[in-house]
Amino acid sequence: MMALSERQPQSEKKAPRARPMSGKAVFVLCATSFFVGLLLSGRMTVLTPPASGSHGGSRIALFSDDDCEHMRKLEEESNPNDVMNEVTRTHQAIRSLDKSVSSLEMELAVERAKRNGGLGAAVPSKGLPKVFVVVGINTAFSSKKRRDSLRDTWVPRGDKLRQLEKEKGVVVRFVIGHSATPGGALDRAIDVEEAETRDFMRLDHVEGYHELSSKTRIYFAAAVATWDAAFYVKVDDDVHVNLGMLTNRLARYRTTPRVYVGCMKSGPVLSQKGVKYHEPESWKFGDEGNKYFRHATGQIYAISRDLASYISINQPILHRFANEDVSLGAWLIGLEVEHVDDRSLCCATPPDCEWKKQAGNVCAASFDWSCSGICKSVDRMRAIHSACGEGDGAVSNFAAA
Repeated sequence: MMALSERQPQSEKKAPRARPMSGKAVFVLCATSFFVGLLLSGRMTVLTPPASGSHGGSRIALFSDDDCEHMRKLEEESNPNDVMNEVTRTHQAIRSLDKSVSSLEMELAVERAKRNGGLGAAVPSKGLPKVFVVVGINTAFSSKKRRDSLRDTWVPRGDKLRQLEKEKGVVVRFVIGHSATPGGALDRAIDVEEAETRDFMRLDHVEGYHELSSKTRIYFAAAVATWDAAFYVKVDDDVHVNLGMLTNRLARYRTTPRVYVGCMKSGPVLSQKGVKYHEPESWKFGDEGNKYFRHATGQIYAISRDLASYISINQPILHRFANEDVSLGAWLIGLEVEHVDDRSLCCATPPDCEWKKQAGNVCAASFDWSCSGICKSVDRMRAIHSACGEGDGAVSNFAAA
């Protein structure tokens, strides 16, 4: 083996080295390749004759006249503001597309529900009156004076109510169910009031303070089946609202899919029996002393159409907690929803909302936190409206389109 390994190098022959190209040959080859490439791409005019009046001989044009003109225009038109405007338009188009996809997904869910026998009410959109927002004012049989205080301030009456709906796409209705004995004195009183004002939305629901979660669920299902709106608002009948400010703030999220707007809070879970807002199912929220997840306070909030449709389709299996605002938050917490914390929806009564109005920041809604609404609202609503109201022409300036 040693002898073989010693002889092996001797049997190898060195291959002859290739003769290197001269520098001149390399230059000629590169130049030829460059000009052939230009000719094949059609971007060059060879030996272009000189223009009349010019001096010198022939020239070689590396760019065509069209290319030069295009580059000149790009330099002239390039503007940072134009770039930002284009980015903004693109962003708006993407959000609009996302909204359309969300609507298509909801329509698909409706069709699936129909095909499988359905869960809750179907959500038709074709053929329904198309509006911007439905404002449902939660009220009770005993609250006629409250309703009248709103009609005297921020809720339009008669023809003005119909005009607001027709011209601006803003629907306002008092929302109420029926008594435990349908057709009784309480229901007949509402019939008489409705014949006079024509501003009620009647629900197939038995009224009761401890049934607010059910009423909220039924309200959204009924509203989305009656009007094709971008937003659905629930507000209590002891809250002052500036409709123009409310609609303009909601319009910011017109192209946002699955949006939930309100004053977001996270209050304590009250496990002690006998206290106001007691939560019988407090154990579901963890140990004693825990807080609820973030949700909009119950005095006023808004949800987009796709979320109202979701509630309508799934209402039989949506769990109801003791507090209506917690129930709505629970229905939405596990979804891809944009929570909007809008503090304009929870201003305090004067002097707070009055100072903000004087500073040019008109509130969308005002109430007293201590009373979960306006304290003694029947007596104070007119004064609050005078101090914090936006004026009669505010809603007329809203562009519904």
